[in-house]
Parts: sequence; structure tokens; C-alpha cells
Amino acid sequence: MVRSTVRRVGLGVYTNGDSTGRSYRSRHTEVARSRQTPMININPFTPDSLLIQTANLQRNNRKRSHWNDSCGEDMEASDAECEEDIIPPSKRMTLLDSNMVSRYATEFHELEKIGSGEFGSVFKCVKRLDGCVYAIKRSKKPLAGSVDEQNALREVYAHAVLGQHPHVVRYYSAWSEDDHMLIQNEYCNGGTLADVVTENYRTMHFLSELDLKDLLLQVARGLKYIHSTSLVHMDIKPSNIFLSRRTMVCVDDFDDDEGPSTNVVYKIGDLGHVTRIDNPQVEEGDSRYLANEVLQEDYRNLTRADIFALALTLISASGAEPLPTNGTKWHEIRRGKLPPIPQVLSQDFLSLLKLMIHPDPARRPSSSGLTKHPVLLTASRMSADQLRVELNAEKFKNALLQKELKKAQQAKAAAEEKVLTSDRVLTRSTLQSSRNSRLIGKKMNRSVSLTIY
Repeated sequence: MVRSTVRRVGLGVYTNGDSTGRSYRSRHTEVARSRQTPMININPFTPDSLLIQTANLQRNNRKRSHWNDSCGEDMEASDAECEEDIIPPSKRMTLLDSNMVSRYATEFHELEKIGSGEFGSVFKCVKRLDGCVYAIKRSKKPLAGSVDEQNALREVYAHAVLGQHPHVVRYYSAWSEDDHMLIQNEYCNGGTLADVVTENYRTMHFLSELDLKDLLLQVARGLKYIHSTSLVHMDIKPSNIFLSRRTMVCVDDFDDDEGPSTNVVYKIGDLGHVTRIDNPQVEEGDSRYLANEVLQEDYRNLTRADIFALALTLISASGAEPLPTNGTKWHEIRRGKLPPIPQVLSQDFLSLLKLMIHPDPARRPSSSGLTKHPVLLTASRMSADQLRVELNAEKFKNALLQKELKKAQQAKAAAEEKVLTSDRVLTRSTLQSSRNSRLIGKKMNRSVSLTIY
């Protein structure tokens, strides 16, 4: 006689010890459970509160699923509680798992290649459905299973969490094709700050102090937003600052604290090195803009590392020689010495830049403090006032043109009226002459000749 053993399987369904003798309900439950557990990624930059809410929602859904699968049979509380609260790493989706038919070729029309970097190439594309222009970044090589895959996913995670801000490049979507990552971002028609710096250095025509202050203020606003989400950029440099040139400017469309003060809007992009403040996983960026404390793996003031890099970005934009990657000059900058700047800047502005590269990161201003700094606020008001003057001048020109146009229209109308009047007078004169010619001799006596014989 074969001894039959009984054991618990799945969600309260009993069966024999022989695996081939499992009930239909057990197999059905396992298949249903596998279908209800899709592979998803957990965004490491998502606020903890949202992760907790997601875990609770998953737990509640599993409890309801357990109850439905048991069909009213007895179920112990431990059966639901022993389930994992979040999806384990083995269930995370990789780039290889998300391959699909070419979305790039189907949804977008490529116009031109606009950039290339360490990650890959960037293309200017028109989306066939909405007719709008976007920047599509595509990795140079297959990323699935490589170290670069996590960097690519980090950029997507950061973009998705940050959302939309006037001084951060806007993110729309991301997907993979043939193990390559593609990211659909906002298209910035002004290129990068690195392009501007290169052209200015070639022509020896540099940004003025007012322009530099405006650049600093706008990027500081973007960093303030990033830091407010407990994230740090960790790779601020000219090639990661993008420009959007506005064809029409209206100062009243923006708040004084967040909106642009000129017709050039600076936006922070390339978030491949973003990490969390409270649990940093630091990938060192460009050594030319890297703060010394990061090199020493001191992560207590990571947000101030962004401030250090921003100061050197401003120095590059001011026309200074290319920054050193190492050596004596590199260490002098880390000791708080400003590189030579080939233009005269105010002492207040130079003092601010020097404070931003202070060897003690705690002494550097925060991004929030920069947005309220008197030197930059003065520049912002001056830029806004200058724009208002220019707008008023344009309005005055338009008013003059409107006045001249009105005069021209009145002169034209008067000339047309004069012509019509002359035509009417001429017509009346002609009619009168014709009438008079018919009336000649009407009242005159006719001569009668009488001959009497």
C-alpha cells in the first residue's frame, strides 16, 4: 500500500505528495499568480512615502487575490503576510526584456544628428502624430547586462521623478530597441552652453557680467528644484546646460522667483549621474568640475558639489582658458583660487564665485541661497527692467507704425473720395450740358412767313 502524505501547496489547497497529482485548482492558481506579477522596475529616486503606499497597495491586492483563489475556503493570516512586500530584484525588467518593434522608426521622423557624447548620439526628430520636434538620445552600444545599463536607467528614473520645471530639460518617455536605450526629451533649439563657450572663445566675444549673472540665477533655480526632491545632479558642466531661445518674450508670463529674465532659457540636462542625498551611489563626473570632497568620498554635503561645479561652469562661460583635468592648477582651484578671467567683473560677483568654490563645502551657498542672493537678484531686476524697456520701445514703434498706417489709410480714403467727387461733378456737368442742348429754342416763337397775293 502506497502511503499518501498531505502537504500545503499554494493558497490553502491540499494535494498528495506526488507532484503529478496536484489539483487543477493549484495549477490554475500558480498560473494566475504568475500572470498577476508582471516584471516592473522600482525607481530608487521615488520618495519613500510613495514606495510605502505602493507596497501597501500591492499587499492589499494580493490579499484580495488570495481570498478569491481560495473560493471561500479557510485561509490563515500568515499565508498573506509571508508574501514579499515589494518585487524582488529577480523580477526587475532589463532592457532585453522590453525590446519591441521599432518605435523610433514608426513614431518619429529623423531630421538631423545634433550631438554626440559618452552615452550616445542625440537626434532632432519630428513625432509623426503631433508634429512637434523632440530630441531623441540613443545609446551607442547595446546596454543590456552591461555596467552602462544602470547609468541609463538612472537617467530615466531621475527624469521621471523630477517631472517638469522651467530650468530642467523636460522628459517625455524612454524605451529600448535592440538592447539600445532611447530617451525622448524636450528639444532645446539653442544647443548647449559648451557650444556657446567654444564659439565665444573662437571669436573672443564673451558673455557679459549681466549675462553670466542671468545664467547663474537660472541654473541655480534648476538646482534648487532638483535638490528639493532630495536628489543631486553630480555632473554640472557647460555641455549639460541646454539653451532654449525664445522668439517672443513676455515678462509678465513668469514669476520673479522661477521664470526667465531674458529671451534665453537655460535648462539642466543629462541626468545620468543623479543620485539621492540620503543614500548616495556616486558616479564621478567630469574631473574638471569635480569637487575635491567627492574625490575623497566625503558625501556629507553633496548638494554643495553641484554649487562648486556651477561656479566653474560660470568661469568657463566667462572666457577663461580650458580648465585643467589634474595637476597643480587643478589643486589650486580646489584650494579656493579662481582661474584667470579675461574680462573685468565686479568685485561682488567675483567674491560670490570664489565663495562657491570654497574648500569647505559647508561654507558654499546653497542653491536656494543663490536664488535669493542680492548680486543675482539685482541682475534679475536689471534684466527684467531692460526687457520692459525693450518691450516698451517695441510697443512705441508699433504705435508709430499704426499711426502712420492710419494716416496712409485716411489719405487713401480722402484721395478716393476726391476722385469720386470729381467724377460726380463731371457727370453732373455733362448731364446738365446735354439737357441744355436739348432745351435750346424751346421758348422761342417760331417765325411764320405769310405770303399774300
